[in-house]
Amino acid sequence: QPQLVESGGGLVQPGGSLRLSCAASGFSLDFYSIGWFRQAPGKEREGVQCISSSGESTTYADSVKGRFTISKDSAKNTVYLQMNSLNLDDTAVYYCAALRWICSANARVYDYWGQGTQVTVSS
Repeated sequence: QPQLVESGGGLVQPGGSLRLSCAASGFSLDFYSIGWFRQAPGKEREGVQCISSSGESTTYADSVKGRFTISKDSAKNTVYLQMNSLNLDDTAVYYCAALRWICSANARVYDYWGQGTQVTVSS
């Protein structure tokens, strides 16, 4: 059964860092793109970054450019989202999702989703 499990969320002060993990099981990341999305209260789900099966990354949210980095460890079948210089606007539930195709910012086309992990930036 394909499954994605996110971890690494939590409470952090403005300017701090977190690293989110997305562990995949039941399928190989060698054949799937993994996207990170986030959803803040009262807002639509937003594409953040994506990494293709070949390791190419794409950033969808302009607000995270230069601060967030997506990477993957194929041996661990895990994708990471390193988030630096966090600010209040980064507060959201972060989800990872798998797509058996090239990266897309459209959440509707993704095949599998994790349960989400809460990131709260607060002083």
